[in-house]
Amino acid sequence: MQDAAPPAPSERGWGKLLLALAAFLFIPWMPPLRALLPVEETLLLLLPALAACCLVGWWAGGRFALAVIWVGLAGWALAQPAVPGSFYNLVRGWSLLLAGAFGLVCLFGAQRPFFSRALTTLSLALVLVLMMSARGPLTPTRAQQAVEVEFARRNTESMAMLRSFMKEHPDVVQAMPQMGSLPDEFDQQLKLMAQTGVGLFPSLLLLESLVALALAWATFHRLSRMRLGAPLGHLKDFRFNDQLVWGLIAGLAIVFVPALDFLGGTGRNLLVFFGALYAIRGFGVLSWFLAPGALAVVLLVGFAMLWWPVLNAVAVLGFMLLALAAFGLGLGDTWADWRRRARPTT
Repeated sequence: MQDAAPPAPSERGWGKLLLALAAFLFIPWMPPLRALLPVEETLLLLLPALAACCLVGWWAGGRFALAVIWVGLAGWALAQPAVPGSFYNLVRGWSLLLAGAFGLVCLFGAQRPFFSRALTTLSLALVLVLMMSARGPLTPTRAQQAVEVEFARRNTESMAMLRSFMKEHPDVVQAMPQMGSLPDEFDQQLKLMAQTGVGLFPSLLLLESLVALALAWATFHRLSRMRLGAPLGHLKDFRFNDQLVWGLIAGLAIVFVPALDFLGGTGRNLLVFFGALYAIRGFGVLSWFLAPGALAVVLLVGFAMLWWPVLNAVAVLGFMLLALAAFGLGLGDTWADWRRRARPTT
């Protein structure tokens, strides 16, 4: 075991982290998003990653008790009984691969920043999955079937909840006649989202895993005085290697070049994954130029509007336009470097 490094003071600021953890744990359970996001029990992604951080921290001289506690919690979460089927085995296997890869990357790449470690972890775990699927029982076709069955199960539960609510509250249905057609419309929406979720399952799983790694990293550095690396920076400072633009270019080429139609699914997943990264970078640019907290207020107001019958359509359209604008800013930042051209006056 390495010599213990001098302890560092615990990071402060649990408020924003707790809000992020709550969103990560509970938003995937919302009925519309259940039909799109790959993993709804995101605790299965978070706890093993946090346990890996604690193990690496203990190896570097941190507290052994902290590693035992979080490894035990991760084992307990993974051992919980689940709905029969291969999907949960797929999720559990991925979470273990992800946590193991993250632990190895942190152990042997101590000088690298978090985002570089996270991308390396995702790449390593994805390569291992592809290697195992080539020779193991869970082929890509069977994995897709498992995902389709899981999304169908979630949609059935969501429809049952809606019909139960309408049956238990007939006064609401009478006061709002348009709710009579709501089940059919909601069912069509869920099926469309599930179809999209199946096609984009790899990229959305990688994005969920990236968020899980970031939250595990931030949580560990608040629980322990041992440092695995630099803390997560502010959103306004978020940037990454400009060479990642080639991932976006590859996705565009696959989608729009007819000769590459056989790789259409891969191209769409590349576009979603790298497009999301550039959108986050664009939000960082917006945060740089806006007043402190302004972007968070706008997002919270828009999220609240989603729960209002009339304003939800406006909120969805606003989120789509904001995401497109953020993507454009993030992609343009590769060449323009907006944050070095002018600094905010406040």
